[in-house]
Amino acid sequence: QIKQEKPEIIPDLKSLVKEKFTALESKNSDSDLQKNEKYIYFKDQLKEMRKQCKSFCHRSDNDNEAIEQIDEDIAVTQSQMNFICPITQMEMKRPVRNKICGHTYEEDAILKIIQSRKQQKKKVRCPKIGCSHVDVKESDLVPDEALKRAIDSQNKQ
Repeated sequence: QIKQEKPEIIPDLKSLVKEKFTALESKNSDSDLQKNEKYIYFKDQLKEMRKQCKSFCHRSDNDNEAIEQIDEDIAVTQSQMNFICPITQMEMKRPVRNKICGHTYEEDAILKIIQSRKQQKKKVRCPKIGCSHVDVKESDLVPDEALKRAIDSQNKQ
């Protein structure tokens, strides 16, 4: 639209963007959300936590037992958090560990980022929030077999 108009007629870009955004937003529906992989995964995690909470609330009569159970649940939840790729926010299937900073990622996801940044002739910053490592290379990545076994064993339970 800007290219077609005369230079002295400048349209209100803010309102044009707002119109376009509103039009796109109105196309979104709850049915799209119900099919979204991340949303489904999140809902499953919530159901699992609810189940754990219900069974915990009915099971513990003794205060010490309750505290031990909470500690155990926190440890399990913490280890499950380590199964989530910082890039995809999904559970990793083929985790690779960065030898430099020690963070893990889904292999395909980090390799795609490395390839795309390489084409742009740019370095890859570690996608783990708070990490200061700014030059992730494919040669720094090694398969994390221990984490893969932990994820597989947890999924069998």
